[in-house]
Amino acid sequence: MLNRALAIIHDEHRALSAVLHGLRFLVRDMREKHVAPDFKLLWAMIYYMEAFSERLHNPREDAYLFTALKTRTHEADEIIATLERQHVEGGEHVRQLELALGQLEAGITGALEKFSAAADRLTEEAWDHMSLEEKLVIPLAKKHLTTEDWITIGEAFSENGDPRFGPKPDHEFRDLFTRIVNLAPPPIGVGPARD
Repeated sequence: MLNRALAIIHDEHRALSAVLHGLRFLVRDMREKHVAPDFKLLWAMIYYMEAFSERLHNPREDAYLFTALKTRTHEADEIIATLERQHVEGGEHVRQLELALGQLEAGITGALEKFSAAADRLTEEAWDHMSLEEKLVIPLAKKHLTTEDWITIGEAFSENGDPRFGPKPDHEFRDLFTRIVNLAPPPIGVGPARD
């Protein structure tokens, strides 16, 4: 169960990282190459980050992985407090990105710079956050959690494990991720190439 739980967590991190990388790539093209924003793709990416990360992934980490680790050791208390605070702040950063994208779409002066700064902040903080989890929390979890803890975590992160989430959201997010890949131009996706 340990391997299953960790595989799901790592897969979710990789999917989110891919969307973040794509966002950064698109923003760089907009800023440096004056490529017109693809609002449909950008809104899909932001929706994925907000809905998947903020409503599904982070709450499961808080409720299952972090809670289990806090009950088994105090060795992770400080880092977990930091990660929980970052979960809350991450939601606010997504909202700032949404606001900046709305301003960009409305043609407000200076909105590209504001959107670019918000995207840079969000991507850097998300990557730092996932790095802390993978380099510090997961090794401590491997050290301190019991087989029963891993079973609970694996069930919560699996498709059918947590009745609050059920199978539909996971399929919805897989479909959305596929849609993002299909909309995104090479090299970040398989959508139409830009001229």
